[in-house]
Amino acid sequence: MADKYQTEFDYRFKILVTGDSSVGKTCVLCRFSDDVFRETFISTIGIDFKIRTIDLDGKKIKLQIWDTAGQERFRTITTAYYRGAMGIMLVYDITNQKSFENIRNWIRNIEEHASSDVEKMILGNKCDMEDRRVVTKDKGEQLAIEYGIKFMETSAKASINVEEGFVTLARDIKAKMDRKLDAGGAAKGPGGVQVGSGTTQKKKEWKLCSLF
Repeated sequence: MADKYQTEFDYRFKILVTGDSSVGKTCVLCRFSDDVFRETFISTIGIDFKIRTIDLDGKKIKLQIWDTAGQERFRTITTAYYRGAMGIMLVYDITNQKSFENIRNWIRNIEEHASSDVEKMILGNKCDMEDRRVVTKDKGEQLAIEYGIKFMETSAKASINVEEGFVTLARDIKAKMDRKLDAGGAAKGPGGVQVGSGTTQKKKEWKLCSLF
């Protein structure tokens, strides 16, 4: 029987999920990676990651997704993980105005620590809690337009747009890598590996479980 941790893939992308504490970053990640939702809240300590392989345009894409802690005391740890990220999800809570306002601070952190061409997306999470909404969808869309990045509202609990968000981000990263390949030569993006056309590479991967 083949080792369950061995997976063939054509691309490997490193994605970071960031935002304030308690906005649901870990819930979003668990919904995408394991299709589960946990009501119990346990803050992420430092940083954790999960892995999922998806198919895009006939290619297998291994997503290594890092879940960062939102607390200030972990900020110096998590900023180190910006380096090498090919995609970053910025998450806020639609029931928490401050978490939305702080997206600007998180974008500044990205500009300081991440690659200049990293793909980004804003997620307005907990959209199932309409009765407690304080941040309108229009405000989220306007913020995304201001920074020239994509936006979706999500719900990890109701499984709304979580899959679509990660797949869209992965597709944008792949499109950027394909453009680099078309420009000539094999592409190796920061933090992600493009394993050459028509070839695959076996890697042993350890899937860590994070709780929320």
